[in-house]
Amino acid sequence: MKTTVQVLRVLVGVLFIFSGLVKANDPSGLAYKMDEYFAVWGWDWASTYSLFLSMAMNIFEIVAGVALLLGWKSKLNTTLLLLLIIFFTYLTGYAVFSGKIKTCGCFGDCIPLLAYQSFIKDLILFAMILVLFRYNGLIKPFLPIRANLFLMMLSLGFVFWGQLYVVKNLPIVDCLPYAKGNNLLEKMEPPKGSVPDSIAVMYTYEVSGKTVQFEASTFPDDFDEERYKYIDRENVVVRKGNATPPIQDMAFYTQNGTDTTKMLLGSDTPYLLFFAKDFNGEKPDWYELFTKIYSIAKERKIPVFLLTNQPKHATQFFNENRQFKIQVITCDGTVMKSMLRTKTGLIAMNGAIVKEKWAEANMNDIVRFLNDGKIQ
Repeated sequence: MKTTVQVLRVLVGVLFIFSGLVKANDPSGLAYKMDEYFAVWGWDWASTYSLFLSMAMNIFEIVAGVALLLGWKSKLNTTLLLLLIIFFTYLTGYAVFSGKIKTCGCFGDCIPLLAYQSFIKDLILFAMILVLFRYNGLIKPFLPIRANLFLMMLSLGFVFWGQLYVVKNLPIVDCLPYAKGNNLLEKMEPPKGSVPDSIAVMYTYEVSGKTVQFEASTFPDDFDEERYKYIDRENVVVRKGNATPPIQDMAFYTQNGTDTTKMLLGSDTPYLLFFAKDFNGEKPDWYELFTKIYSIAKERKIPVFLLTNQPKHATQFFNENRQFKIQVITCDGTVMKSMLRTKTGLIAMNGAIVKEKWAEANMNDIVRFLNDGKIQ
């Protein structure tokens, strides 16, 4: 049993560290997943704390994994891990049996898992942690107390400051389909070699006081419209395919409501998408920097589009009050969160190709980027 416990200790510890690091790369992504759960449960008030909870959960996962590998306070640590995996198993189980949550975000967007896959994973982890909890006395520290404490504090500080950095800037590894170098038009198409859903057209009729249902290809031999009273027709998925495009809901609209997505992405010229999510119409802190970027881009004849989910406020502030004459493009706020994790920032595009991305914190780099001509 001692060997089994040591093997499980390493497996569980490494898995928790890996899972925490993947999510710590993009804590905002986990926060958005929490918001999805909160919305389903009617806990809209909890969304205020979702980013804090996301960061805290990632810290706990990693530090607990490190503590397990070090053998530090095994009884306390295995108890906390058991409580955590019970909580995770409840969440993934809820996602599976309610059908309201499609993915759990257990490994972030870098390793997407379906709800049932996450649930199975958590059941296996639950069994492994239960063994560690039962035989926690066999888990011994192999380093001095001070060394253990130092490594624990080091891991805590690394994850804490690392998450602050990526929240202020952007994820170090962008696993979303809007990542630098991607062709967004290609990402809007089903993957090559994918299989579409197999659909059957089902008809529902009433005959002799009974409701019957049959496919379009298997109409009854005695069918006639006098005896059969039509009720409904629906498309039923007989076999689920895998032809879902990575990008499904991205759409850009002009002020008059025209869908300009394909026209913009289908161009063969460079342009800039400036993000102003949740713009409230008041003069922002980034106004002077935006003005500088806009002026340089205008000099180099590079179009700038203002992307926002609040087009009325943006149009009034920039065009009506300050005469920028900038093209305001409307985009869904959820899509904007996937394209760029920060509310304000900029994406340099060349047709459908993502050339570069900046958060508000490093928008000064855009000036150098434009001056160097790297957008071409």
